[in-house]
Amino acid sequence: MTHKILGRIGFLFAALVFVSPVVLFFLWMLSLSLKFEIDNAAYPPVFIPEHFAWSNYVKVFAENNFFRYFWNSLLVTGTATLLALVIGVPAGYGIARLKAQKSAIVIMIARMTPGLSFLIPMFLLFQWMNLIGTLWPQIIIHLVVTVPLVVWIMMGYFETTPIELEEAASIDGATSWQVFRMVALPIAKPGIVVSFILSIIFSWNNFVFGVVLANRETRTLPVAVYNMLSFEQVSWGPLAAAALIVTLPVLILTMFAQKEIVAGLTAGAVKGG
Repeated sequence: MTHKILGRIGFLFAALVFVSPVVLFFLWMLSLSLKFEIDNAAYPPVFIPEHFAWSNYVKVFAENNFFRYFWNSLLVTGTATLLALVIGVPAGYGIARLKAQKSAIVIMIARMTPGLSFLIPMFLLFQWMNLIGTLWPQIIIHLVVTVPLVVWIMMGYFETTPIELEEAASIDGATSWQVFRMVALPIAKPGIVVSFILSIIFSWNNFVFGVVLANRETRTLPVAVYNMLSFEQVSWGPLAAAALIVTLPVLILTMFAQKEIVAGLTAGAVKGG
């Protein structure tokens, strides 16, 4: 009993050590976004101001075309995620059922390779195709991030799901496509949900691809925040407000979908046990 209590205390302490810096940085960014510049430059630092500067959030939308950038992020992230699911779920199923270990290694290498490795040749290709400055290069290159992620998650999930139901459907005369669509997909729904959520998070937060491939009209939100920096003066209040606006959709999605994420990531292990 004592060991169990000590283990729980140790776990909570470790969780506090890892989580507290993240919470502190988030609260400090929230504080910056609600303060006037004189409070942001004050020493000693002011954490809770006497008067909240809601004008920082108004300034973000008044001085920047943030609605357009939000729409760009929505299009790029949504399209890249849907295409990744269309490609990655069947690919993960095929690799798992055929036990294609070499293909699995290729997917693992693609998953581990930094996106910058693909950026230069892809940039030259898109420049030759005269697509630089449109949303299509960003959507296509985001697939470099999302497709290996979806394939890797679904491959591991399908490997741990029971194959007996699929064999029974095949005996009853179902084709391979019918087995996949009517038997495998419903069972794999938790894994698909996790792939969907993680693909959105990774794609939404991507910064490097947008900096290189986008122009002023096709920027995504992370790039728009970066372009608020200037060499002359940094307005910390509006900058922090913009960063919070970019973070908010992913933060809300993660908060509401945390049970689905945990269930999807652990479902395969439970079924395989």
